[in-house]
Amino acid sequence: MTGWSAGPYVPDDPEGMSGPIRVIVHPPSPTGGRRVRVDGEILGLAHNVADVAEFLRRAGLEIDPADVAAAPWIDWRGGGPEQWGPER
Repeated sequence: MTGWSAGPYVPDDPEGMSGPIRVIVHPPSPTGGRRVRVDGEILGLAHNVADVAEFLRRAGLEIDPADVAAAPWIDWRGGGPEQWGPER
């Protein structure tokens, strides 16, 4: 992963990766699911925290799905990890 501009909190090397990491989970889409972005790259459309964990694993960051919701380096926008349905 490459460097990026940091928001209010970006951990330093949470899993032995070089440089800070920033994960953004965007608000639910009108049809459901949430885009997951790491280092400016969209990894996919997640429908639950297990999907987020899988996208992060594929990006080289191992995280247990049970830890996704509480990870301080994941920026949940437009609602927390319990919101996956369409915007209202």
